[in-house]
Amino acid sequence: MTGKTANIALITLAQVLALCLWFSGTAAGPGMLREAQALGLGLGPGFQAWLTGAVQAGFVLGTLLSASLALPDRTDPRRLFAACALLGALANAAIALLPLEAWTAIAARFVTGLALAGVYPVGMKLAIGWADKGDAGLLVGLPVGGLTLGSASPHLALALTGAAGGPDAAPDWRLALGAASLAALLAAALIGRTRLGPRHAPAPPFRPGAALQLWRNRGTRLATLGYLGHMWELYAMWAWVGLYLSASFATWRGVERVEAGEASLATFTVIAVGALGSIGAGLLADRWGRVRTTVTAMAVSGICCLLAGPAFGLHPLLPIALCLVWGVAVVADSAQFSASVAELSEPGLTGTMLTVQNCLGFALTLVTIHLMPSLVAWSGWGGAFALLAVGPLLGCLAMLRLGRSPLAARLAGGRG
Repeated sequence: MTGKTANIALITLAQVLALCLWFSGTAAGPGMLREAQALGLGLGPGFQAWLTGAVQAGFVLGTLLSASLALPDRTDPRRLFAACALLGALANAAIALLPLEAWTAIAARFVTGLALAGVYPVGMKLAIGWADKGDAGLLVGLPVGGLTLGSASPHLALALTGAAGGPDAAPDWRLALGAASLAALLAAALIGRTRLGPRHAPAPPFRPGAALQLWRNRGTRLATLGYLGHMWELYAMWAWVGLYLSASFATWRGVERVEAGEASLATFTVIAVGALGSIGAGLLADRWGRVRTTVTAMAVSGICCLLAGPAFGLHPLLPIALCLVWGVAVVADSAQFSASVAELSEPGLTGTMLTVQNCLGFALTLVTIHLMPSLVAWSGWGGAFALLAVGPLLGCLAMLRLGRSPLAARLAGGRG
């Protein structure tokens, strides 16, 4: 396919479809737990956290291997994307096809995460290959918007399939997993129809230590520290906001739990609206500057972390409204950290630098995703989400330092 617009559209669509795999296990988790309880299989309460954490752990290992071998820069990224989307689809489908067992599901989710390491950062590299000086933020924002929509889609699948016919009905979690796998297969086919953009630089000679350049370069180091503050919050919010809303609705109504379909639809909306934040922030950052855009988004997101506790248990419209604002702000800055690293990296190493950045960020998400259940049990939803505000605060400090550096002149066409 020829033409910048057509290629970017295909790359973004492939990202949306392939990244349906990411949160399909998280969306299916409550239904899997209910079925397991009905069958007397005894999956523990930590199973939900392990389902999400296994994907993150697989992604971290995958990005570590990919970055150490500089795969995104030394192979055709379209073939790498397609092969990994295919592997992820097969691993994800295995959960629905095999007997329901905790370690089988967790292992399959780990392999899914391993495969996604060849999808998400590679999709960003493909998009950046088409960037001009004035639109890098937008073009990276589109694949991140794809991640956001893809991550939200399994929740919509549950809500629309009778996944929740009532408080005691088990959602059709197998259908959600199957739909995500089919979407990833389609993504593998679509990505082969794209072309490499004019900014796709040939890889320099292989250097085993090239991945360390991310930390040695002051500019990419500060952008990555900002990204780490962002990631401290993002995936913990995405992973647990559905249970937060469900518990809040139940508290308001004075019942033990609400229909899963209601919570699934609300969760889909809260996560999916972040796609608008990604694209809008991309347009804004290309004109207003990456530093100001990321700091503003993190400030709003951090405030939402602090307000989640007071909003809990109030009329459902209030926590939903808060979470919609949060859903926009929490991911609005994400693409701009990647765009910053791309603009500050050595030519020919963009894919490797983005992969290393992703590796560090997703390793950090393992901490907060697994901390949340204990924090909720200890201090309630308010205390748990308030701790997440530490990430945006530290991220703002890192980006403000970058903004005061001479290196900021290389960001967003000199806008910082």
